[in-house]
Amino acid sequence: MAGHSHWAGIKHRKGAADAKRGKIFSKHAKAISVAARRGQEPDSNAGLKYAIDRARADNMPKDVIERAIKKGAGEFGDLQFEEALYEGFGPDKVAVVMDILTDNRNRTASELRKIFEKRGGALGGPGSVAWMFVTRGVLEVPASAIAEEALIELVLDAGGSDVNLQGDSYEILTSVEAFSGVRKAIEERKLVPAVASVLRQPTTTVRIEEAARAEKVLNFISEVEEHDDVQSLSANFDIPEELLKKLGS
Repeated sequence: MAGHSHWAGIKHRKGAADAKRGKIFSKHAKAISVAARRGQEPDSNAGLKYAIDRARADNMPKDVIERAIKKGAGEFGDLQFEEALYEGFGPDKVAVVMDILTDNRNRTASELRKIFEKRGGALGGPGSVAWMFVTRGVLEVPASAIAEEALIELVLDAGGSDVNLQGDSYEILTSVEAFSGVRKAIEERKLVPAVASVLRQPTTTVRIEEAARAEKVLNFISEVEEHDDVQSLSANFDIPEELLKKLGS
């Protein structure tokens, strides 16, 4: 998992300069609207709070967030988006699971299938790879920002599960339920996480050490993530940190 986690960190640091902000905001707005169907108060709707936190991390304006909440509440007509989980194998038989928000499952499946096949992979059916993943909260903070013992104490007191040193960062693992509390505790210590997400972590990984193969996998992952209906993605590739940094520079 370390490789994919570090790739998430690289994406986060590069994202503000490289990504199309409008597309990012559109994805956040969909997630907020769908979550708001279960209640419009973040304090009593963990899914909405998480969606809003992700949007704020990408500097989404407050009025756009509020409009998305109102849309989910039905103030602008019926919300047509539905949630789905798509699965498949990418290049090098890398397993991929994608959280989808779509207004047309058939269209989304067709478009993603073309991306997978073009890149040498295949979109699979329900349950084809999801069993290889477990859902956890994952945060990363710079190793230089806090002593390991102090971080472990902070994380465990807040309900977190584990802390691992991964290169120059600490990877913090939590249950889904404890994620918000651990993130709050970290931020109250003035620590800024490079990664802060609830995501699926693989139980087994595909090790990739050749630059050409790694680049092929990362290009595939980037193209899938660019799709408008893909809200989040997890994959089980394991690329050495040094190679990831080289490819991400």
